Parts: sequence; structure tokens; C-alpha cells
Amino acid sequence: MSAIDSVTLQVPDPATARDFYTTAFDLGDRLRVSGSPQPTTGFRGYAMSLVVSQPGTVDNLFGAALAGGATTLKPAGKSFWGYGGVLRDPYGTIWKIATSSKKDTGPAGRHVDEVVLLLGVDDVAVTRRFYVDRGLTVAKSFGRRYVEFATSTIKLALYGRRAAARDVGVPPDGDGSHRLVVGSGAGTFTDPDGFEWRAGG
Repeated sequence: MSAIDSVTLQVPDPATARDFYTTAFDLGDRLRVSGSPQPTTGFRGYAMSLVVSQPGTVDNLFGAALAGGATTLKPAGKSFWGYGGVLRDPYGTIWKIATSSKKDTGPAGRHVDEVVLLLGVDDVAVTRRFYVDRGLTVAKSFGRRYVEFATSTIKLALYGRRAAARDVGVPPDGDGSHRLVVGSGAGTFTDPDGFEWRAGG
């Protein structure tokens, strides 16, 4: 099993962004920021998913992010699969915050149980093969629709690009930099969709 140790979000103002992410989500070393002048427009092809234990925790994280300048893409609410919502932070990264629980079972906190990097790719089968060839192990697979890998610290999942965009409530079009670097023990490379991986973060 290969580890994804961290993701680095590339932003125009790292100091301000670091304050936002610490206040909104507090993911520690799993989330880093760096400066980037590279242009980007529209959907960047990925979303960060935060899985938590109950609806009150979703609301706490959602509220902190909105207070810091994030905007709502899908309001937090109940669905057939649980409770959650989607927002875009002030620096353009999309965050999906969700729980499979529909009721609070205790005091609402801010603890994140799981961080998942959701990549929207042109061809799920091709990208799946690429990652398997680099040592990642498939944990779940639904044909060409969805693949999840058995990575640690941060999970990796693949959707088709259009399906990923639809899931988070944005148009699929976008151009330029992903503004994302994946820090991993899997090595340094660029995947078929242009996502950059860097050994040691």
C-alpha cells in the first residue's frame, strides 16, 4: 500500500490561505500550501472530501469555512446517503463535507475521520491502470465509474471528470493548472490527467 502523506494546494497568498485552512478544517500536516502564479480557470478536476461522524460536525466545519470566505455550491442537508454539502474555498478548491449518519449521536465537534482526494479523470480505466502500475492497490471498483485505492493518511478515489463535476455541483469545463501537488511515497511523476505527484511531499 502506498501512502499519500499530504496534499499541497497552490495559492496566490500562502500565509493568508494557511490561516484559512487551519481555522476552517485544521487538517495538520495532511494539508499544505505553497505559492503559485500559474493560471487556472473553471473546474480544476478534483475535490477534497472530508468524512466526519455526524451532521453537527458537518455544520461546524461548513460554518467555519463560510465564515472565512468560502461559498456554498451545495447547501449542507440530508440525502438518501446521509448528510453533507459542498463549498468552494476562497482560493478555488472545492470541498465536500459529509457523513453517512443522518442524526447526531453526541456533542458536535470538528474532528475529521477521513480525508479523500477525489480526482475527476478523462478515462477511469486508463488512470486506474496507471496507478496500479505504480504500486497502488484497488480497494473498491465500480467499472469505469468509480475507483478507490487503499492508500493511507489520505485516500485516493477516481471519478470520470463529468461525474466528479456533477457530484460537486459545477460545470466540468476548466483549463490551466490543477494547483495541486500530491505528496507520496509512490514517487515523483505526473499522471495521465496532469496531476503532479512528488516524493516526500
